[in-house]
Amino acid sequence: MKNFIEELTWRGMLHDHMPTTEEHLLEKMRGAYVGFDPTSDSLHIGNLVPIMLLAHFQRCGHKPIALVGGATGMIGDPSGKSSERNLLDEKTLRHNQEAIKEQLSHFLDFTSNAENAAVLVNNYDWMKNFSFLEFIRDVGKHITVNYMMAKDSVKNRISSESKDGMSFTEFTYQLVQGYDFLHLYQKNNVSIQMGGSDQWGNITTGTELIRRIGGGKGYAITCPLITKSDGSKFGKSEGGNVWLDAKRTSPYKFYQYWLNASDKDAEKYIKIFTFLDKKVIDTLISEHNEAPHMRLLQKKIGEEVTLLVHGKDAYENAIKASNILFGKSMASDLKALDEQTFLDVFDGVPQATISINDIENGLDMVGALASKTNFLNSNGDARRALQENAISVNKEKVAADFIISKADLIANKYVLLQRGKKTYYLLNIE
Repeated sequence: MKNFIEELTWRGMLHDHMPTTEEHLLEKMRGAYVGFDPTSDSLHIGNLVPIMLLAHFQRCGHKPIALVGGATGMIGDPSGKSSERNLLDEKTLRHNQEAIKEQLSHFLDFTSNAENAAVLVNNYDWMKNFSFLEFIRDVGKHITVNYMMAKDSVKNRISSESKDGMSFTEFTYQLVQGYDFLHLYQKNNVSIQMGGSDQWGNITTGTELIRRIGGGKGYAITCPLITKSDGSKFGKSEGGNVWLDAKRTSPYKFYQYWLNASDKDAEKYIKIFTFLDKKVIDTLISEHNEAPHMRLLQKKIGEEVTLLVHGKDAYENAIKASNILFGKSMASDLKALDEQTFLDVFDGVPQATISINDIENGLDMVGALASKTNFLNSNGDARRALQENAISVNKEKVAADFIISKADLIANKYVLLQRGKKTYYLLNIE
């Protein structure tokens, strides 16, 4: 059995753990769980750290439990401040649960007959039958208000929001999470809860319930909250969350997120978000430092994570799409892209809308560059650029007499124009 605490330590994934946790893990196979918010049918890369915690846990010979927080999903965000945590019905929660399980299955083994096969549970299944009176009688009486008030999560909310205060639901959330731990301890032989460092207070409420009600001992393991070296939030791009669902974030954009990491962040990410061993990672870091302009670390992280989340075909397509901007490519390469990836590659490029009638009648290059689009300042500028052999249509050089027709359309509605090596324009055909 592999030493899980040692694995987390060298990867920079260990923030804190209770005394004797390491010895507890080395005795025999143990069960640990991590909770996931089911208010969306996709996880995002901010969830990757707890996912990797569970994946490494399983690879070290232990049994991972993924808990979907359906009970809290039924409540929504009690503070009313999060648009992402809306009140959900049971049908939607079940749909989201299955979508989340499918994404987790890229990292965890749910299907084998191995003793440490992963399990997915939903706390709604055991919370839905609890009456309020039963909960305060059987659970609430074991935790004092003084104990709950001492938690940083409570103190911070009360001190920072003295005007609005803190709702009863928010205040008691740690009891619900604590009960989850007790339930899994009693029913699934789970003795460890893992999460981000901000979850320490909620996790230890669970260990307190296990001690007082279950007569046993629970353990807590937390990982650092991942931040970017420039101070911006990890897992966010200009468009918001970077999702694991290809329909929400294309594999190309997903790959680009990792490719754009700073050198400092990449040295951290390669340990946290891949399963590469220490020797391989140390070699990669050394090679990267010798030639940082080659971005070896960023490319390797992008490769490993994109393969895990989206598979080989999607990764190879992301590479092809990346090469369209920076490498040698042809019209056939552009036409091989699906529409969303094409738009992602050329996101932010100046666009002009052209009538389909203009294309059916044949659009001359001066019209495409100037008179119909204003991409260039004048018809004269367009003619000079064409005479200088500086204009391409769909990555292929054209002369002044070239006519754009329906045969040039990408995804039946776009034409890519290019001046020189780096200046692009997009015709949107309607």
